[in-house]
Parts: sequence; C-alpha cells; structure tokens
Amino acid sequence: MSQPLSRRLIAEAFGTFWLVFGGCGAAVLAAAFPKLGIGFAGVALAFGLTVLTMAYAIGRISGAYLNPAVTVGMWLAKRFPGREVLPYIVAQVVGAIVGAAVLYLIASGQPGWVPGQFASNGYGDLSPGGYNMTSALVIEFVLTFGFVWVIVGSTHREVPKGFAGIAIGLALTLIHLISIPVDNTSVNPARSTGPALFAGPEELSQLWLFWVAPLLGGAAGGWLFTLVFGEDPELKL
Repeated sequence: MSQPLSRRLIAEAFGTFWLVFGGCGAAVLAAAFPKLGIGFAGVALAFGLTVLTMAYAIGRISGAYLNPAVTVGMWLAKRFPGREVLPYIVAQVVGAIVGAAVLYLIASGQPGWVPGQFASNGYGDLSPGGYNMTSALVIEFVLTFGFVWVIVGSTHREVPKGFAGIAIGLALTLIHLISIPVDNTSVNPARSTGPALFAGPEELSQLWLFWVAPLLGGAAGGWLFTLVFGEDPELKL
C-alpha cells in the first residue's frame, strides 16, 4: 500500500462507517419493517454487500480491512506492518461510532421509535436465540478465524486478481447467516462498539466478549494460515 498513512486511515474510517451504517442500518431500519421486513437473511446480505463494495472502492488505498480483528490477523500473516496496527484500529472504531451515530439520528426520526438493542451484539438475554456466553465466545472465535483465512487466502498472489472482494463479501454474508441467532454476529470489535454505545449499559457490559473473541480468532487465523501454507513473498512486510 503506497498511499500515505493519513489517506489510508481516512479510507478505513469511512469504510467502517459504511459497514456499520449499511449492515446495522439494515437491521435497525429494514429487518423488522411491517410486511416488508428483510429478516435475518437480508441483514446478512447487507453486511456482505458493505464489505464487497468497500473492497473495490478503497481496497487499493487501505486494504479495506474495516475490522480490528482482520488488521491483527493480517499483521500476524506478515501482510501488514505492526507499527500501523493501532492507528488502523483507532480509525476503524471512530468510523464505526460515527456510523452508529448517523444511524441513530435517522432512526430516531420515526414517531414512537425506541432504540432497544440497536443492532448491538450480546449473549444470554441479549442473544436473539437466548444462547449463553460460551456459545458466543466459541462462535465469534471460530467465525473470525475462518473469515481471516478467507481474506488471507483470497488475496494471495496466486489467486486470480480482482475476485477477492467477492469471496470476502460472501464469507461475511455466510458468517451472518450462521451466527445472527446466536449473538447478532460481530466478528468485528469496531462494529460491536459503535451500536453498543447507543444501546445501553447492559450491551456495553457485554462488549468485552466482542473484542476478546474476534481479536483472538483473527490473530490465530492469520498466524496459522501463514504457518501452514507459508508466506506470500510478494505481499510480505
């Protein structure tokens, strides 16, 4: 990535804004709309489309990681410099918070609207299916691990150019189809942070899990992929 760091951080912030605004917006504004609600499948597709569109819009600028867990995973896969991990994460979290704030402003314009869980993640009473903390921890770790494998593998120099965004977007769609009933799907600490700030104290009290499990899953995914399949000499940093 030859762009200056400042430009890459702006791209990451906007891309994460787009992910939260688009994905969580589909959940808050459209999923439960009377008669025309898009349901879980529609929300899953919306999240996949946000990543797919940003992969082609800003991938050449910043890599379009849009996710602290992916950033850490790419670092451990030796695709990303360690000195830029923290700035990327800060930009992603800022973008996610702004995305949630804009969504809140729009949603609150409906008469009688109440934020409820506001597309935040949770387990126990906050789980759509009532799943417990262990279920949330395991699924977040496993799915983030797999997501990073897809990203590292699909961006390898031997993979046909130009198709990585499709694979990554479809992977995120699949992840949501699997795990929305469990914990509303995170695999992304920034995505979890933005809505939780506007949902309430109970959602914030569970936010730790949606940092710990995805970061560990992403780190394990990036490290193990490189250990098993080797480094990409053209992309190694």
